[in-house]
Amino acid sequence: MEFREMQEKARAVRGAYAARETARYGRRWNDEELMLGFLGDVGDLAKLVQGKAGVRPREDLDQALAHELADCLWSVMSLADTYGVDLEAAFDRTMAELGAHLARDGAVPSNPESP
Repeated sequence: MEFREMQEKARAVRGAYAARETARYGRRWNDEELMLGFLGDVGDLAKLVQGKAGVRPREDLDQALAHELADCLWSVMSLADTYGVDLEAAFDRTMAELGAHLARDGAVPSNPESP
């Protein structure tokens, strides 16, 4: 799936949540509440990472971890959309900057896509 398609799905789900929030609470979540929801997801993810380390075992750990990682990605995509950030371009730019920084330190090739 292309990133653009992922973003469209994320927007559709955010729109459905906004409709549900409006029906339940008379308004959609504001930007800060969306961020707080993301923080809750990160907390859930942290517990699952503990599970992978053997501290919080559970039967469906791998499935739950995959779900929570996807949930966190959705939150990041929704926040980027909320604030008008072109996440795909920002990711490419940031990876290039990090690759250049690491290359200056001799840690990786200057082109992170090369082997």
